[in-house]
Amino acid sequence: MNEIPKRTIIQKYHVRGILITVILSLLLIFSSIMTGVDWSEFFSNLGQFFALLGRMANPDWQYLNVVVQPIIETIQMALLGTTIGTAVAIPFAFLAARNLVKSLLVRGVTRFVLNLVRTLPDLLLAALFVAIVGIGPTAGVWTLAIFSFGMISKLFYETVETIEKGPIEALRAAGANKIQIIVFAVIPQVINNFISYFLYTFEINVRASTVLGYLGAGGIGVFLQRSLSSFRYDQTAVIIIAILIVVVIIDSLSNTLRERLL
Repeated sequence: MNEIPKRTIIQKYHVRGILITVILSLLLIFSSIMTGVDWSEFFSNLGQFFALLGRMANPDWQYLNVVVQPIIETIQMALLGTTIGTAVAIPFAFLAARNLVKSLLVRGVTRFVLNLVRTLPDLLLAALFVAIVGIGPTAGVWTLAIFSFGMISKLFYETVETIEKGPIEALRAAGANKIQIIVFAVIPQVINNFISYFLYTFEINVRASTVLGYLGAGGIGVFLQRSLSSFRYDQTAVIIIAILIVVVIIDSLSNTLRERLL
């Protein structure tokens, strides 16, 4: 008797899977038509990609001594930018949470600011800060700080809004003020998620700082841009390998820490 309902459920999800696949395929086709994407052109020029890989097949390992310091600078930029952005994002996250702030005006203004910050592209921010503070890691740090602020603040206030209301109501009934409620009822419930989001953003910033270097925002991206501009693909291969190693190490450490926290 139980086999019939099981088969019905399986068939139901099978049909849903087919419908979702068809819808996604249609969206892909219509998007390609509307944007003018020519897939045949990509495959016809695929040989150039393999030719480029062939030129990168013999890395200049002596160049590794040159990229060590820029790699360290990239990690430092990501760490500083993430830390600054997180420090500023925490109070904004509490102001944007509807279960902590009842004023619609305060929440609305706060969320508008956060939406505005997230609207600004990273490359635009990097170009602005390069124009303000000049070429170097300082521009990269401030760019990553603003990017981190926009992303972490949204993740933080969404996490705060999902906490249990019991501890908050108990402290309010006992006459606790806003600061006491946040310290004793909110932070203990969200601290693990906060740390997880910090580590996740740090991972993203390490990768993003590589791209920001193209605009002169410091880090390994500057050397990547130089090697590509001078057609030294053997040096480019060394930079890519170094970035890959750093990203894998940071990703492994972050995943380990998140697993232990959560």
